[in-house]
Amino acid sequence: MAELKTKPTAESVQDFLNEIPDPERRQDCFAVAKIMEEITGEKPKMWGPSIVGFGTYHYKYASGREGDWMVTGFSPRKKDLTLYIMMGFDKHEELMKQLGKHSVGKSCLYIKRLSDIHIPTLKKLIKASVKQLT
Repeated sequence: MAELKTKPTAESVQDFLNEIPDPERRQDCFAVAKIMEEITGEKPKMWGPSIVGFGTYHYKYASGREGDWMVTGFSPRKKDLTLYIMMGFDKHEELMKQLGKHSVGKSCLYIKRLSDIHIPTLKKLIKASVKQLT
């Protein structure tokens, strides 16, 4: 079975975030990091070269594959700020309607700017996902 490539590293989250060229994206990332740290009670860690993660949980699929992954996290991708909401969005229709301008993947929330979304709703969404995992 293939080993998961994305793992926690000892790299500096502060240095990584300070290297983001777009000042607004950099500021958004520091704000998201603060929100996620407050909600999880965990310090941020780099997961691979480009993901900032908070906490860990162990998963095991019916196939037998298992591993450890972050409880929540984000990555300042070129196109969007990607937030990892591990429990997905199916159970959160009302919150998603109130969130503001965004798009989603299975467990990824894509936003252009933090100013495009309703921050209290984002916090509720992250809290609900973290609660489901822990």
